[in-house]
Amino acid sequence: AVLQAAMSEGRGSTLMMALLVAGNLFLALCGLALYAVAIWVATDGYRLYPLSAVSGKDDIFAGSWIAIFTGFAFFCAAVYGVFAALRESRAMMLLYLVLMLVIYIFEAASAITAATHRDYLVGNSNLIKKQMLTYYADDSDPGRQVTTTWNRVMLEVNCCGTDGPLDWISYNSTFRSKFPTQEYPWPLNCCKRKDNFEVLNLDACRIGDWNYMNYKGCFDHIEFVFNQYAWAICWYGFAVLMFVLPLMLLAMVYYLKL
Repeated sequence: AVLQAAMSEGRGSTLMMALLVAGNLFLALCGLALYAVAIWVATDGYRLYPLSAVSGKDDIFAGSWIAIFTGFAFFCAAVYGVFAALRESRAMMLLYLVLMLVIYIFEAASAITAATHRDYLVGNSNLIKKQMLTYYADDSDPGRQVTTTWNRVMLEVNCCGTDGPLDWISYNSTFRSKFPTQEYPWPLNCCKRKDNFEVLNLDACRIGDWNYMNYKGCFDHIEFVFNQYAWAICWYGFAVLMFVLPLMLLAMVYYLKL
């Protein structure tokens, strides 16, 4: 009976070891994927960082830098966990659990930061509109960055203003204080252009002919980009955390059986 109990316990430990090895190998791949996704967000392929930086609410990008660390850390810890499980060392397993707990806390902070600040930044168009009206055409360094970003977005997306061209007329703005309504009711990048990027009809655009100007606002595009960034960091991060939790519990049981 004692021999049978020992054999049963040995089979159980072997099964847990196999599950730990397989789980950590999968976690290593997840860590590399999180690392790659976080780099994609941090490099800002859509080049909209100035719109978040000028508000002081660039925490989505801060979350991505944390996720770069945690993604690579998960990969390293998972590889270490494989060797710790195969070596059946209590000391190595204890170190593995401590490392995983620390990384888990950092990744949870990264995911929560990205999720909460997305709502503040693009919960509605008011913040983006206020930034545009304040900084577009401003001579300060943030103003130049915001102006360049808005000019590029309006040109690439064929849009005008945050909610539409009337943003430039209905509200006081730095742009309006510098340019009279009769000459420039809205920036020239609101005008439709030919294939060579020349303005299609400047006079018609100035008087507001919808056939010669872009009447769609840019907020949908900006919201789409920041949603992509935030969801990439927070929801994928949460998914990794949901997998790590049972893996850590399994590692604890395995540690106690060693």
